Amino acid sequence: MKKNALLIVAAVLAVALTACGNPAASGDDKAEKVDNVDSHAKEVFDKFNEMSGSERTDALIAAAQEEGEISIYTSNTDLDAIVDAFDEAYGIDVNVYRGNSESVLQRVLQESKAGFAGVDLIETNSGELNILAEEGLLYPYSSELRDAVREEGQKEFWTADRFNAFVVAWNTDLVSDDQVPASIEEFADPKWAGKVSMELGDVDWFSAMWNYYLDAGKSEDEVQAMFEGIAANSKVVKGHTVQAELLSAGEFAAGVSLYSHSVQEGTEEGRPIEWRGDSVEPVQPVVLRPNGGGLVGTAQHPAAALLFMDFLLSAEGGQRAIADEFRIGSVPGGNDPLAGLETVQVDEDEMLDNIEKWDELYAAIIQGGEITEE
Repeated sequence: MKKNALLIVAAVLAVALTACGNPAASGDDKAEKVDNVDSHAKEVFDKFNEMSGSERTDALIAAAQEEGEISIYTSNTDLDAIVDAFDEAYGIDVNVYRGNSESVLQRVLQESKAGFAGVDLIETNSGELNILAEEGLLYPYSSELRDAVREEGQKEFWTADRFNAFVVAWNTDLVSDDQVPASIEEFADPKWAGKVSMELGDVDWFSAMWNYYLDAGKSEDEVQAMFEGIAANSKVVKGHTVQAELLSAGEFAAGVSLYSHSVQEGTEEGRPIEWRGDSVEPVQPVVLRPNGGGLVGTAQHPAAALLFMDFLLSAEGGQRAIADEFRIGSVPGGNDPLAGLETVQVDEDEMLDNIEKWDELYAAIIQGGEITEE
């Protein structure tokens, strides 16, 4: 079994804290907590953060077009459509470095240590954004568009543009509507032996669900027994895309923590996979993890970075492109797939503070399942 990505993030954070050595400054003003900031970027960020309406929009577009380009580091494999739409709308060149979330984090920290200002905006997962905020590398962002973001996506130094939703999904050829469980507890029943899937790295989902059941009144022993029962019935798969493909192929009948966008994409393509249907309610709660964008304090193209953040959150820009990729945008709209559902958010502070605890507990749980890496 490969080391979990969360432990890798923890190791990177430890190195970063040693290398950078600058604790965040105290003070009520969020901007004062940014340890690494370019004076020109600060001036631009502060100016437009205080503006609103068409006055802000018109002046920001002009300033961004004068800069002419922007550098973005991202782990989002679906960002291309947003980049193309932004370029078409404003004629601003977008230079993109894409890697997984850990490599994006490492690159930013290494560049910061070397004093190289290579990136204007970072769009990636919550865990890595929180680490960069802890390091004082992100600058606060304000706008009317941010005010419309789901409350759980309005972070101190970054703003969610999308959410990963962990959902229970099933193969419709193998599970009829009346067989869909009311909760994940039912997957501990021996009748599901060999028919369930868990994902190798879903420690954050596991932590959120563990605490959800504790809050619902179960004891620690009862929650552990429930997860051990689910794991005993499960095939453990590495990767959510692989998990959705194997579920569609009938390798197992259901999965407890698939990404909703992977499932929805399969549904739209006609594969026998669903997480909600016309005659069956989604299994609840749905666990949410925000992902988003953060302005970099040393941005060489700060106006373009602000404009791109605005575009990410706009209904006709980033949010439409996000919805087109079956992902859940951070700004609720008329077709909100989460409307009326019980949701639970990953506790990012808890995960950052206790990574090893949760990783070790989840690893112990899934040892009872059959590990499948394809």
